[in-house]
Amino acid sequence: MKVAIINYNAGNVRSVLFAMERLGFDAELTDDHAAIRAADKVIFPGVGEANTTMSYLRNKGLDELIRSLTQPVLGICLGMQLLCDYSEENDTECLGIIPQHVRRFQPVNGEKVPHMGWNALQLTDTSWLSPELNGSYAYFVHSYYVEQGAYTAATTQYCQTFTSVLRKDNFFATQFHPEKSGKVGEQILRDFLDGNW
Repeated sequence: MKVAIINYNAGNVRSVLFAMERLGFDAELTDDHAAIRAADKVIFPGVGEANTTMSYLRNKGLDELIRSLTQPVLGICLGMQLLCDYSEENDTECLGIIPQHVRRFQPVNGEKVPHMGWNALQLTDTSWLSPELNGSYAYFVHSYYVEQGAYTAATTQYCQTFTSVLRKDNFFATQFHPEKSGKVGEQILRDFLDGNW
């Protein structure tokens, strides 16, 4: 199985490559359109700022490429947010694949932003994650969150309840970093790559 990790103007993409290697999967970090199209699975990870990153994707034609992919695609952190319609981060029009909005956390009880650290996942009835992962903890680092909606596959509580896992058709996404979430993250990556959903 070929796994393509989209290499673009974002941080943390190499850590996903190392996670793939640890799990024994053959993964390639690439921005080559043909290589991405030829992959069996595609991972769209990243840490960074939404507006700058969308500009980079447009300049490289990666925005249209990502929209056109028909194989399973996994967005991670910023990758998840960019799959949505719109982000409040610098008033950014995103890829528009998942019709949900990205908002900035508004502390209600003195919470610190960014939301950083381990937090629990509450799976929805239609989640693509293994049922035994309900209530398990994953590692988050983010100041913006995806609102709840029809494609929410798990939620997490911080400032308010937000979407921590999404799925729409062949597009899957996690707000947390599975590559930094220990055994839980490994299982989520394996579930995605093995097609157990």
